[in-house]
Parts: sequence; structure tokens; C-alpha cells
Amino acid sequence: MSAGITLRTAAPADAEVLAGIYRPYVEETAISFEYTAPTAEEFRARMARTLERYPYIVAEEAGRILGYAYAGAFIARPAYGWSAETTIYLRREARRRGAGRRLYAALEGALEAMGVRNLYACIGCPRGAEDEYLTRNSAEFHAHLGYRLVGEFRGCGYKFGRWYDMVWMEKLIGTAGGEPRPVRPFPQVRPELVPALLES
Repeated sequence: MSAGITLRTAAPADAEVLAGIYRPYVEETAISFEYTAPTAEEFRARMARTLERYPYIVAEEAGRILGYAYAGAFIARPAYGWSAETTIYLRREARRRGAGRRLYAALEGALEAMGVRNLYACIGCPRGAEDEYLTRNSAEFHAHLGYRLVGEFRGCGYKFGRWYDMVWMEKLIGTAGGEPRPVRPFPQVRPELVPALLES
């Protein structure tokens, strides 16, 4: 259940907590293909770059951050401007409580309001059987939210002495055709959008 969970836009002051949530994914899993967890300072810089154009949302319960989701450029070329890559990380104890669904719903609503049409998720997957570092839970979570598999890269990631696959999943939130309106940066839509998305 997601009762008692609230959402808000991330702030620079959240960087240390968010970096702490992310760190186990880097150090203990192959969910992230990074080898070294970023410092709070580096994480804050990443957040600032994201928030210049894209939404970055945290879920809280009783003032404690449970997780976060954000979007970024799919590919940094103008023709891909109506597509975005989505990312989500939760505290382990916060999984299966509705926070992930709430975060992604708000993220999707913000991106749709901006004018984004296509969402993409880049997800690590085990080669064959699941192991102690990586399962198919993330791919299954995205599929449950309407993402579909559109590509698979075999043995492209090496971590913990093992090779892992990576899949791309896609969700369409707009229709292609005609001359698109320019995508509005998140700071432009935030004043009109955020209360409805995050306080529901």
C-alpha cells in the first residue's frame, strides 16, 4: 500500500540521502553497471544537471525518503528530443509498497506535460539463471507498468566476474505524426504541474 507516501521534486539537499540509497545498487548488485558509487557531491552535480531539463522526484514517508525516479535524455541529438530515458531506485525495504508505481506515474505525467512521447528504460538482466547480484525483477516491474521489450544486448556488461545482458524497454505516452511542439523543460511546466501530480 502507498498510503502515507508522499511525492515531491528532489532538491540539492537530498543528494546525500539519495546517494546512500543508490550506493548498495553499485556496490552489491549488477542492477547498476557502475563500479564505484558516486560521492554525495558528485550525486548533487548529477541531480542539478538533470533538473535543468527533466523531472527528478522523491517518495517520502514520515519525512524519510524511500526512493527516487528521474528522466534524462535518451540520446543527445535533436531528433531524439521527444524521447526520454527513465530511472528509478528504492530502498530495499520500500519495495512492493506502491512507492515505485507512484514515482513512475508522476514521472510519466511530468514528461507527458513536457511533450515527451517515448519513454525508454535500460535494464541489466542475467544471462540465463538469476544470481545473487541480478534478477529480472526490474524488467518485470517495467513490463507491469506498460513497458515492452524492444532490444537486447548480450554479454555487454561485466561486473563481479560475470557477464550480464542489457535490455531496452519502451513505453509510448504520445502518438507520432505531424509537426511536434517543442518539448518544454521541466522547470517551465513545474509550477502548473507539480501540485496535481505530487499531492494526489
